[in-house]
Amino acid sequence: MAKWLLVDGYNMAFRAFYGMPELTRADGFPTGALHGWVKTMWKLQDQEKPDGMLVFFDLGGSTHRLALHPEYKAQRKETPEPLEKQIPLIKDLTRAMGLVGIELEGIESDDLLASHARMLANAGHEVLIVSADKDFAQCVSERIKILLPPPTANPKLGWRMLDNAGVREKFGVPPERIAEYLALIGDTSDNIPGIDGVGPKTAVKWFEEFKTLEGIIAGAAGLKPDRFREVVAKDAARLRMNLELTTLHPQMPLPHLGPGEPQTAKLFQLLESLEMKSSLAEARTRYSGQAELF
Repeated sequence: MAKWLLVDGYNMAFRAFYGMPELTRADGFPTGALHGWVKTMWKLQDQEKPDGMLVFFDLGGSTHRLALHPEYKAQRKETPEPLEKQIPLIKDLTRAMGLVGIELEGIESDDLLASHARMLANAGHEVLIVSADKDFAQCVSERIKILLPPPTANPKLGWRMLDNAGVREKFGVPPERIAEYLALIGDTSDNIPGIDGVGPKTAVKWFEEFKTLEGIIAGAAGLKPDRFREVVAKDAARLRMNLELTTLHPQMPLPHLGPGEPQTAKLFQLLESLEMKSSLAEARTRYSGQAELF
């Protein structure tokens, strides 16, 4: 059995960007996110000692979800320009560090990651999903856990593990109900409107009584508070569409990918060109015993 870390690339890139000061190269090119990214990947390798790491990036979003709901994620602000400039280099650094980068046009990285998590778990491996995205709570199982990064507002909390019991404690429902729970309360980060006025506490009570989203819809006449009875019955079709949007699809036809190999010469070249002197010094120490494959 191997231990795999599956990294939510954009989630961690944004955290690296906002968690670092506005560093720049001598010519003014932004490098703060790059510094944060390299340090985070090394931190994960040192802390978890995985047998392999895969990093997942988006390429244009989900054609399936946009066809269902054209307003899906429409409210999100544009990626800050300094981070946008650094994304291609984050991908270059990722691959040069020997971490396999995965992206497919028209398929969300969340679905790609969920697919790999399920595939690796079914093969008997241990999987840690590295992300702060609550959608991944639906993937948690005996062999799949979430490694939550330190909150930006309270970094002293450190990295935390979210297992089956942790999901229940955090959300009030088990992993297999997370997509239904989000369909009901909505997900503002993805622009998915839930039932207006239904928050986590009400949703948890309904799931305790009716077990599933379909059970809640079927039992709409008995919902409490009474004011939601007609609303839920009327919005049944939208709730089912929401469920399509909130459910990760772990059946992507993707091959098994083995651990990558560091391309040391390329990595050193990148770090030097970006004037990341301390990271370059650490990289030379870390990869000193490995052959240059570039």
